[in-house]
Amino acid sequence: MTDYDLTATAQALVAPGKGILAADESVATISKRFAALGITSTAESRRAYRDVLLTAPDLASYISGAILYDETIRQGLPDGTPFPDVLHKSGILPGIKVDTGAKALAGAPGETITEGLDGLRERIAEYIGLGARFAKWRAVIRIGDGLPSRTCIATNAHALARYAALCQEGGLVPIVEPEVLMDGAHTIERCFEVTGQTLRAVFGELADQGVVLEEMVLKPNMVIAGKGASRQTGVEEVAETTLRCLLRTVPAAVPGIAFLSGGQSPELATEHLNAMSGMGPMPWALTFSYGRALQDPSLAAWKGEAANVEAAQSALLHRARCNGAARSSTYSAAMEAEAA
Repeated sequence: MTDYDLTATAQALVAPGKGILAADESVATISKRFAALGITSTAESRRAYRDVLLTAPDLASYISGAILYDETIRQGLPDGTPFPDVLHKSGILPGIKVDTGAKALAGAPGETITEGLDGLRERIAEYIGLGARFAKWRAVIRIGDGLPSRTCIATNAHALARYAALCQEGGLVPIVEPEVLMDGAHTIERCFEVTGQTLRAVFGELADQGVVLEEMVLKPNMVIAGKGASRQTGVEEVAETTLRCLLRTVPAAVPGIAFLSGGQSPELATEHLNAMSGMGPMPWALTFSYGRALQDPSLAAWKGEAANVEAAQSALLHRARCNGAARSSTYSAAMEAEAA
């Protein structure tokens, strides 16, 4: 057990005007994104890309923490400075993805269970030694015909709580991420129902396993219609429905809710956060923990070329700045036009 103040760390992660950069894509995932842009995926090209992200000037003005992958937390600058040290020096908390991915759930066709609990206590100790101060674990809930099953929700909620308890025991703040996927043709009403069921199960397990709510951050999906739904909902409806769901299910003791983007466009993810931030005071801080919605413009600008580093960092800072403004509901279309 470390002497770190987990409550203070959780509060720092949801500090006003800032959010969390999710840069924890697995080698397989980042390789697919590289391939789409014609970038060869090697340990060095992946290191160079994370270097671009993590050394962006003034990033700490808008980013409180950065979630890293196992490969990345062991990498660093060309001069040998480890990435966690780079982040600490800039005022950004280093985090680490500790799950080992979603695997097929036995007896539940089409559904998954997130694995990685075996040896987690020892890995947490190692990651703390490498500089990590918080962790992340993602559970995946799919909506479909007869899905999700009670088994899928229950087993993933149990695993999330076991992970969170181990993190707090070892000295890391757990980010608890139950994601109800946007994939499918489901309505926003169905997403509301499933997200509520999932969050109630998660917080029931967190309570049963003694997880301290003040020492964690929740990373949920927004309540939104499936990508294939015939009726796509407007920004205000998504914001209102999401907050209604969270107010019914998330205890006020949780310091912050850091939304995932879940495949939304960068601009739409910002618009949704901005709308929610303008709907009056909430029991918890509303913030962001975006991956693609922060990174995609930067990756597209970089293209694997050293000559494009400045443009790539500018793209990242623009999205971080926009989302920082969305936290106080001061984001506007004019901000996008100015950057363009």
